[in-house]
Amino acid sequence: MGARLAARGVASLSPPLFAESLIKKGLRMEHPPTALRISTAQVESIHSRLKKRPRHSENVIQAALFIAGAISILTTLGILYELGKEALLFFASPEVNLLDFLTGTKWQPSIGQFGVLPLVNATLMTSFIAMFIALPLGLAAAIYLSEYASPRSRKILKPILEILAGVPTVVYGYFALTFMTPLLRALLGADNVQIYNTLSAGLVMGIMILPLVCSMSEDALSSVPHSLREASFGLGATRLETTLTVVVPAALSGIIAAFILGVSRAVGETMIVAVAAGSGPKFTFNPLQGAETMTGYIARISGGDLAYDTPDYNSIFAIGLLLFLITLGLNILSRRLVARYREVYE
Repeated sequence: MGARLAARGVASLSPPLFAESLIKKGLRMEHPPTALRISTAQVESIHSRLKKRPRHSENVIQAALFIAGAISILTTLGILYELGKEALLFFASPEVNLLDFLTGTKWQPSIGQFGVLPLVNATLMTSFIAMFIALPLGLAAAIYLSEYASPRSRKILKPILEILAGVPTVVYGYFALTFMTPLLRALLGADNVQIYNTLSAGLVMGIMILPLVCSMSEDALSSVPHSLREASFGLGATRLETTLTVVVPAALSGIIAAFILGVSRAVGETMIVAVAAGSGPKFTFNPLQGAETMTGYIARISGGDLAYDTPDYNSIFAIGLLLFLITLGLNILSRRLVARYREVYE
């Protein structure tokens, strides 16, 4: 009889489900076992008990998570709306031209010169110097912590790096002004290095971003399956060869994300450049001279006594909108690169 039932599509089930399957298929057993003598009412009773019951606590948690996500999106839209609204007032001024704003090399709003390139150039220059320090050192530290350090060394070194991430940025700014700048003037000559310069600000900014790059890169390297390392060792590769040819390429998407996030952090840094880089907009490629960045200008103007709805005041919103678009572009680029180079392992 079991073979006949199996041939007619009845699988091996527990007694209640087996009986329900028989009822649905219209089958009758000539001599059903005692354990399977279940009436239709009993089957319906089992169905009612197995139905999904509403769980109000899970609904509350789901609603709270949705609200948190919605608040994040609405906050971003609100920031974009306010920046755009105030920036339109700036570009609506008769003395402001969009083409001159994007291509001009002089920024003096008090005399009607609105070329933003000096501010953008100083921002990119300090960010490049910071990345020149943070990226190689951060990746090297991440490789050491992930592949070479013993568990005891990792427990000691990683918290020390994370302490650097908790230092206020204004402290880094005064460290750049009172330590890094005198050191550069002693090494390169006091006549060559100005007191306020983008080199010292960029170097200290790189030290500040170092823990971020190191932590994210180390997480990406640690997530690579150990089976890849063991396979490489089995083929006779050394630990260095395994790290450079197997582990780093496998974690490339996470490392790229760490790099681009570090660049975004450098572009948006305010206090270090406001204290150590200088406060005069200057279109120069010499890192030994002072130059004002976009965030430094916003910090300086927002703290001054300027009349509302003037070009000088509204210019900070135009620069803020440009800064927002730059960081947004970097984030979009990061997502595209991560999706392209992501490796999925079972």
